[in-house]
Amino acid sequence: MQAAPVRATAIPSVTDALRVVESLLMSRGHRTARRNAWASVVEDRRRAKDRVEAQRVLEAVSSARTS
Repeated sequence: MQAAPVRATAIPSVTDALRVVESLLMSRGHRTARRNAWASVVEDRRRAKDRVEAQRVLEAVSSARTS
């Protein structure tokens, strides 16, 4: 007796579902603008994190010199 073939279908993720909804509701230009805006937010957060780290290093060096 042979086993029934197993069908492996991927369950869509929430991200995939949101992208489908986004593609239905928005024109291509709006999607591109939204993605560009999000990329800018992510980059701004990264730069802010780098600034905080640089400030900590400068303060550590400054306090080491005065000690």
